[in-house]
Amino acid sequence: MDGVTETWTEPSSTGAALLLLGRGTDPSAERGVECPGELPAPSDPTLVERAARAKAALGDRLFILGHHYQRDEVIQFADVTGDSFKLAREAAARPDAEFIVFCGVHFMAESADILTSDAQKVVLPDLAAGCSMADMAVLSQVETAWELLEDAGVADSTVPITYMNSSADIKGFVGRHHGVVCTSSNAKRALTWAFERGQRVLFLPDQHLGRNTAILEMGIDADDCLLYDPHKPGGGLTAQQLGQAKMLLWRGHCSVHGRFTKSSVDEIRLRVPDVNVLVHPECRFDVVTAADYVGSTEYIIKIIDAAPAGSAWAVGTELNLVRRLANAHPDKQIMFLERNVCYCSTMNRIDLPHLVWTLEELAAGRLVNQITVDADTAHHARVALDQMLALP
Repeated sequence: MDGVTETWTEPSSTGAALLLLGRGTDPSAERGVECPGELPAPSDPTLVERAARAKAALGDRLFILGHHYQRDEVIQFADVTGDSFKLAREAAARPDAEFIVFCGVHFMAESADILTSDAQKVVLPDLAAGCSMADMAVLSQVETAWELLEDAGVADSTVPITYMNSSADIKGFVGRHHGVVCTSSNAKRALTWAFERGQRVLFLPDQHLGRNTAILEMGIDADDCLLYDPHKPGGGLTAQQLGQAKMLLWRGHCSVHGRFTKSSVDEIRLRVPDVNVLVHPECRFDVVTAADYVGSTEYIIKIIDAAPAGSAWAVGTELNLVRRLANAHPDKQIMFLERNVCYCSTMNRIDLPHLVWTLEELAAGRLVNQITVDADTAHHARVALDQMLALP
């Protein structure tokens, strides 16, 4: 390619082009994937000055973490940016910071609380910032599934693995049952470790990361990967199926990555010659197998950073990150993979007004929106997290 032929175009809300938050549904997207609500308008410029003033007043007592999917107006105040686990570890590495303000979602703040000291206070600027994937696996449902495995006589030979994108309760459950937490970058290592200790894996809560890793990286047959649906009696499986499966995949998914389709990959290859398709492993199996590159958020950033000038990239992950990458690399042709765009609506709840309110309250000596995990859950979740850190 001689040069860049197409520059970043900000998605519009026209019905013929894109489906933004609250503007409709896409029948070809994964069942249950919706885009509720409206994105707030850009914040009043005076809030930038207020945020900077409050942050300066708190000084070294404050450490702000910003997830890659946050909007630019929030990211500009982050001391560190990264994915969920990187940010939790960064918080733990700053023991002198009294306040850890996590610009992300609830399960991330829980992980930070688990990994930091009791003297540190983890704060989430908006308590409504949750994660639809994490909400797809609740403790009572997982305990029911484990009871079914016990009834089938196969619990002792089953190792639970939970993705980092899960609640503290689920991480605690996994720790109690001698399992491990994984990220999108070390899922293969986690599965290898698990199969050295058991005959099957219960993989929570993202079915796509589990399936993609098992089949494409571990060589496990697709027929040995069965879907457990917590909303069906017995998970929709017989006791015999529970015993024969190598991978029991929880019926959960990411509401953003679930929107990407194989047809969107095909369409962009027709429209953009020599395009490189780069997607996150939370995407569906047919999307991942049709892509050129697959990897975690940090992997996506590294690939784009290292790509030659003039190269074309269609990226299948959250729009805020793709837009930021496009702005950072004007010499490359970077575009969003899917025409039907969905921001991570819960991640976008952390806007500048919420951040300003949080910082000003802390500066005034008022602790708000603290995220705490009870000691027992935190202990067992830490066991599962520590096991992840110890993976070979």
